Amino acid sequence: MKKIVCIIPSRFHSSRFPGKPLADLHGKPMIQHVYEGVLRSPLVTDVFVSSDDERIINAVVSFGGKAIKSSTSNRSGTDRVAEGSNFLKLKDTDIVVNIQGDQPLFEAQQIDEVVQPLLDDETLPMATLIYEITNDAEITHPNAVKTVYDTQGNALYFSRATIPYVRDAGLRARYYKHHGIYAYRKWFLDIFAKLPTGTLEQLEALEQLRALENGYRVRVVVSQFDSLEVDTPAELEAVRQQFSKSQGM
Repeated sequence: MKKIVCIIPSRFHSSRFPGKPLADLHGKPMIQHVYEGVLRSPLVTDVFVSSDDERIINAVVSFGGKAIKSSTSNRSGTDRVAEGSNFLKLKDTDIVVNIQGDQPLFEAQQIDEVVQPLLDDETLPMATLIYEITNDAEITHPNAVKTVYDTQGNALYFSRATIPYVRDAGLRARYYKHHGIYAYRKWFLDIFAKLPTGTLEQLEALEQLRALENGYRVRVVVSQFDSLEVDTPAELEAVRQQFSKSQGM
């Protein structure tokens, strides 16, 4: 039977917000909100946090979660997820979901959205979520990663720049931002972790470009849900306010 396992990559060190996985969000560390959000998905058979930091490991264990101690040498979150999938001895055909530890307000239904393409197409190596931008400020903001895709729903490129560029007056584009929620075949994670860091990946600091640079398909799914990411203390405060509204506080 095919497993669908979620691994949440989490690291303590961040230049813009050190220790953010443990930042308090209404009485719980942010990583706990993410973990509990995954548990609401009926598709996921198991969930783990993968981290190289004992403080995060201990926090996960303290709230009753499962944690994997990862290497300090991982190049990206996907590499950390790949290491975790090997530790768990998953089968090549199993599906691994990567939920970012800084997206505490994601909807469990987004797991269904990102997994479905791999259930429909056994040859597909990975899929990820995008969302049509409604906030014009995100069109030019480098933290909102823009995506363009082909007629088959496969990503053409991901960029921190504004893509597509509209040259002629009178034309309008629909802009999509990338959510850091992925689903992979386990066999592809093994390949991905062995690929060299790509030039575009390094320039844009976007790990998913490693797959595109090496000719692998990345299926994108337009999600019906937005999902705030926490990269700075100011963004955490915005998440706190939205969380309070959603809870009727």
